[in-house]
Amino acid sequence: MASSAHTKFVLYLTLTGLLSFVFGIVAEHKKPPFGTPIQGTGVVVCSFPKDLSIGFAFLSILLAIKTSVLGASSVLSAKDIPRKALFGYRLFFIFYHLAIGVACSGVGMMLWTTVTEILHHLRKVHHNLEYTCPTAKTGMFGGAAFLHLDAMLLWVVISMIVSNVREDLHRTDEDESESQGNRVDDGY
Repeated sequence: MASSAHTKFVLYLTLTGLLSFVFGIVAEHKKPPFGTPIQGTGVVVCSFPKDLSIGFAFLSILLAIKTSVLGASSVLSAKDIPRKALFGYRLFFIFYHLAIGVACSGVGMMLWTTVTEILHHLRKVHHNLEYTCPTAKTGMFGGAAFLHLDAMLLWVVISMIVSNVREDLHRTDEDESESQGNRVDDGY
């Protein structure tokens, strides 16, 4: 039963992570490379085509946060493993902090790029007649999307590490109970 629940959880975690990745890639693909500068009297007014890149980027951010919250909460809510034993396992400790770092980097990068894109769309009037109406840097949405994918994969690996720690912990508990049983039988 626990294996089935664990499998469903990993599939849900994978689904949210993959959707975050896909929405980030779609945001990159839909982003216009630049706006159209329209010369005015002493100003340049930028006209940008309608695009959904900002909406897809926000969906990607929300799903990446959901993936990380799911991953962290599932690990920290394991009641049959003491946290001290879990964080004492070096491989878990490394992967846990790496996943948090990659997830925060991905969300931060996507948020920064989204805010930059929003500011370009809101500030349309410029007094510099040489202004070319840029948008957010090309590749930033896609790079953040790949960080979201990496974070999801790290959370899946962490869930496997937690399963291994649980198995090792319960195996040592069984070994200790067997050795204590042998001591009683030997008359010690």
